[in-house]
Amino acid sequence: MLNKKQIIKALKIIIPILFGAFLIWITYKNTTPQEREDVVRYIREANYFWVGVSIFLGLLSHLSRAYRWGFTLEALGYKPKFLNRFMAVMIAYFANLGIPRSGEVLRATTLTTYENVPFEKAFGTIVAERIADVIMSLVFIATALVLQYDLILTIFEQVFTLFKNKIVTNIFALFAFSSFFLIILYVAYRIFKNPKNKFVLKIKTFLLGLKDGVLSIITMKKKWAFIAHTIFIWVMYLFMFYVIFFTIPETQNISFSAAIVSFVTGSFTIATTNGGLGSFPLVIQETLSLFKVSTQSGLAVGWIIWGSQTLLTLVAGTFSFFYLPIFNNKK
Repeated sequence: MLNKKQIIKALKIIIPILFGAFLIWITYKNTTPQEREDVVRYIREANYFWVGVSIFLGLLSHLSRAYRWGFTLEALGYKPKFLNRFMAVMIAYFANLGIPRSGEVLRATTLTTYENVPFEKAFGTIVAERIADVIMSLVFIATALVLQYDLILTIFEQVFTLFKNKIVTNIFALFAFSSFFLIILYVAYRIFKNPKNKFVLKIKTFLLGLKDGVLSIITMKKKWAFIAHTIFIWVMYLFMFYVIFFTIPETQNISFSAAIVSFVTGSFTIATTNGGLGSFPLVIQETLSLFKVSTQSGLAVGWIIWGSQTLLTLVAGTFSFFYLPIFNNKK
């Protein structure tokens, strides 16, 4: 008999997968047999040279992420081996395909196990990385707004008109939540200021370690190298996405601004289902339809992008999972 905690854990895995399967069913239902046949044909006849280029660029981004991680860890006094960092990153991506956002915990745990980096500090550096990645994501969103301002403004106006009553409600809810959160922070500050309970002391130690990890982005010496790698990672993300358009005849001449808009909308789907299962191809198709790309070509491009990068994650993640203990037993 499963307890409540096990049920919740199982639902966190099952629900995103079911939602992804539902979106695949929606895609199937909303396409004709001829359109589905065309999608399969486009995928089968795609120029796989560009698929290989996309996978290579994706691998470069992962290698760069592992290398960048060393800068924040070094600021805390740790110098884990590059290969361990890379395999931890790939295992994290692999885990996220099964349980969204579980990879960050597993990534920190891997360094704790094999490099003796305290978990809270390793996890803090990952949080610091996420802050940098969010900033880059906002840069791409702003770029998309500049390049396709009229189109995106029209979409926003339609959404605002449809949900304007809910927006006021959400603003009030946000204010209420923020007030409650500030109260919780104040209470926590009073409790942890002079802790006596052993459990509270352990929590305080964990939070201080986490803080050190997060602040490593400020204290690290190689800030410009960190920034350069961050830019490189996101440029690789964009180009591993963009080169896939060369695989399908209809999308070979698509504008770069359309590609950026598609890249931005597609990036939001990764967290909705397991690695964007079902949601990524559908959103790419819907976005490209705004640029007069047919349903068949849009779906084909979406599935090729998703499939190629998922394949990279599966292969590299599986290799890392099995080779990690072997590599560290040799030391």
